[in-house]
Amino acid sequence: MAQLTLQGNSINSLGSLPEVGAQAPDFKLIASDLSEKTLADYKGSRVVLNIFPSIDTGTCATSVRTFNKSASALENTKVLCISRDLPFAMSRFCGAEGLENVETLSDFREGQLGKDYQLEIIEGPLQKLHSRAVVVLDENAKVLHTEQVTEIADEPNYEAALAVL
Repeated sequence: MAQLTLQGNSINSLGSLPEVGAQAPDFKLIASDLSEKTLADYKGSRVVLNIFPSIDTGTCATSVRTFNKSASALENTKVLCISRDLPFAMSRFCGAEGLENVETLSDFREGQLGKDYQLEIIEGPLQKLHSRAVVVLDENAKVLHTEQVTEIADEPNYEAALAVL
């Protein structure tokens, strides 16, 4: 179990993120057009997984905006913004904000990414959602960097994530 906080109140997620140097677990997520995307769809590109509880919170929205701004300058890199929100909600947010440099993916069907990456929150008001995390992968889906943000209301360390690219 990983101990986290939500506005100072203790909560837990399933466990720890994959180790740096490990092969990233595969995933099956839903794109805004309701197609399925897997990790294999991004083979050959570096990948930033920006994982968060819900696009409808200030910190989550800020992380999507911040990575969208950075993504335009990254070569051979895809930034995937992932939550259990419905694909329609994330697509609507990005459309309203004019965000075109990130891809939104939903884990709403089974929450399997949250389980496989050990990010599912197991108690408290955000139970079953994903905790805030960033995972950076190389072109072969090997883990280069991870951060599980211990206070869910805080932003991730964008500079540390982007520095490994």
